Amino acid sequence: MKKKQIISALLVAALTSAMALSGCSEVSDSGGKTSDSSSSASAGTNGKVKITYAQWGNETETAATQKVADKFNSEQDKIEVEVVKIDHDTYVTKLNAMATAGELPDTGIMSEAGVLKFAENGLLADISSMYAEGDAKPLDSLIFKYQGTPVAYSAANEVLNLWYNNDLLKEVCEKQGLNIEDVTPPKSADAAWDWDAFVKTAQTLTLDINGKNALDPEFDPNNIDIYGCTINTLPWQLEVWALSNGGGYFNEDGTKCTIDNEATVDALQKIADLSSVYHCAPPVTSAANALESSLGSKKVVMATDGAWNVGTFLGPNADFEYGVGVLPYMKEAVTICTGGPNVVFATTEHPEEAMEWLKWYYKEENSWALIEAGTWMPILDSWYTEDDKIDKWISNPNFPEKEMYKSAVVDYAKNNSVSTAWYYVNGTEEFNATLDSAFSGVWAGSQTMKEAIEQNKEELLSIFEESNPQ
Repeated sequence: MKKKQIISALLVAALTSAMALSGCSEVSDSGGKTSDSSSSASAGTNGKVKITYAQWGNETETAATQKVADKFNSEQDKIEVEVVKIDHDTYVTKLNAMATAGELPDTGIMSEAGVLKFAENGLLADISSMYAEGDAKPLDSLIFKYQGTPVAYSAANEVLNLWYNNDLLKEVCEKQGLNIEDVTPPKSADAAWDWDAFVKTAQTLTLDINGKNALDPEFDPNNIDIYGCTINTLPWQLEVWALSNGGGYFNEDGTKCTIDNEATVDALQKIADLSSVYHCAPPVTSAANALESSLGSKKVVMATDGAWNVGTFLGPNADFEYGVGVLPYMKEAVTICTGGPNVVFATTEHPEEAMEWLKWYYKEENSWALIEAGTWMPILDSWYTEDDKIDKWISNPNFPEKEMYKSAVVDYAKNNSVSTAWYYVNGTEEFNATLDSAFSGVWAGSQTMKEAIEQNKEELLSIFEESNPQ
């Protein structure tokens, strides 16, 4: 705890120093400094206000981002944006050093789990005025809030779904004489499988080396050839099951840690039971059991993971036909979303110009290559409600069948998505890392989920309370 207090004090001191060095202490309504475009440090070419945007990435990625910024620079006569490259591995360390030196950029990208730590230490501006009444706005689930105040919007949307290898699904159905429609993941939240139906389907699709499924009394759990499902066990992704079961890692406003809530423990135990009790999921050997190692192995029929996989694996690289459905549910049909955010640093002398740049940068046309590839999903609500925009987005050879994707991903994200905890709870990076370690005994079969959480509850509560003082 003492170490965290020292870091917090240093960051607060850094902010105070940075504001003093800037020569102006008046704060605008947006949480940043009042504009002073006459400052030589802020003067761009042709009398424009110069602002900086920090990002991590290699030279190619930085050049691509600067090209987008150059387009913005050419389209208006008030603001000039310069992209600042910082190495990914030292990004936060570098930003802390820049804060101490009074040299923070005006804006920049952040990791999801790091946003609220910066906000806690007064380093992020209030961006609630970025969007006016009548503007197309980011989905509510994509707003990072510190003590109720918006401090960042995600630059992209990503939701969790149930993906499947359709070639393998057909193969298993042929071997067992199944009607494929009976075991294909549902495409809408209204038709989603409840947990019991999901488990039964996963068992039906699980085959041992003798061709018997996991519901057969003669099934051999020690010699499984094809598994019906796998669940991504990264702790932040596992949160969705706690929420679906009426629990959660935290309460709705992030003021209380509920990791030991009965509904939360029960939901997480159900995930472990897929392998240890029902034998329809492979044993967990790594939390990062992404689609490349599950569906890509051609030994797993269905797997949960994020929508970014369309662009990073499924669309460009998968050598099988794939499909997507909604997640099964325990008590409520729900998915969670995430997406890397951009921020306005509180020390900027030009908060309005910084917000104008980010608002423009957030427009889907400026990240269209990533959206078209399927790596990103749009953030503005109009792309989930207006037919022409939806059609432009998902009429795409990289994607699965259009109506499937619209129902299972677009409509699901619009109607059933809630924020991942790091949008409103501080300290989630350390919290999730502790959970990851705590769960290892459960995946190994040496502990129940209740035992693992009880054993680590004091540490988890301490992390939460130190990061979220009331």
